[in-house]
Amino acid sequence: MAQSHDAHEAKTRTNGDGFGVAWYGHRDEPGLYRDILPAWSDQNLRSLARQIQSRLFLAHVRASTGGLTSRSNCHPFVSGRWSFMHNGQIGHFDRLRRRLESHLSDDVYGQKHGATDSELIFLLMLEFGLDSDPVLAMKRMVATVVEESVRGGVPPFLRLTAAFSDGNQLYAIRYATDAFAPTLYTATLGGSSGICVVSEPLDGEAANWMAVPANSFVTVSRQGRIAIESFEEPISRPQDAVTV
Repeated sequence: MAQSHDAHEAKTRTNGDGFGVAWYGHRDEPGLYRDILPAWSDQNLRSLARQIQSRLFLAHVRASTGGLTSRSNCHPFVSGRWSFMHNGQIGHFDRLRRRLESHLSDDVYGQKHGATDSELIFLLMLEFGLDSDPVLAMKRMVATVVEESVRGGVPPFLRLTAAFSDGNQLYAIRYATDAFAPTLYTATLGGSSGICVVSEPLDGEAANWMAVPANSFVTVSRQGRIAIESFEEPISRPQDAVTV
């Protein structure tokens, strides 16, 4: 909640265009609570946060860079066992939206409920094999955004810090086509085996937090092991993808 009205490393200090929480319990699919209120003003969120226990959850506060302030545009987004949230943007999204949507099968497109670039990033990853290879799906998504930008006559621009999970492992990425990838940090919770992956430190103890380098992919195992690997230049998109 503090980050919703007092963020220090985001584009805007206030993130009041909605919020969301996804958490994993006894079922494979995550629970989801989202609303368009600022997180600091939602009393239900305060009550839920005091009561719900989960070994893995994603929480997001939104400062809109595009799309209406609506519940369907609030993160996290979920599909089956997957949950996803994103900080960043696709440049010239209004011009690229239709080109990017053309890569989605009917089944995946049918899961689209909002109008944000973030949700479309998630859907493209699902289309490109998120279930079987998260890193490869991410690379294919990035490659598609870059290539469709070139085809659409606009300079490729993608800033992408995201976290997503299948309920078993937690994944995150920090990437940008320029030198300004949104920030990402990891830390081990004091006195426990818990791991935090966040866009900015949650306290004033800088020594407790490790900054993830730009162009990196993070995997946190169920056992709490953190692996950080270089996220190389994207491969070409799948050859059978549809173009317009």
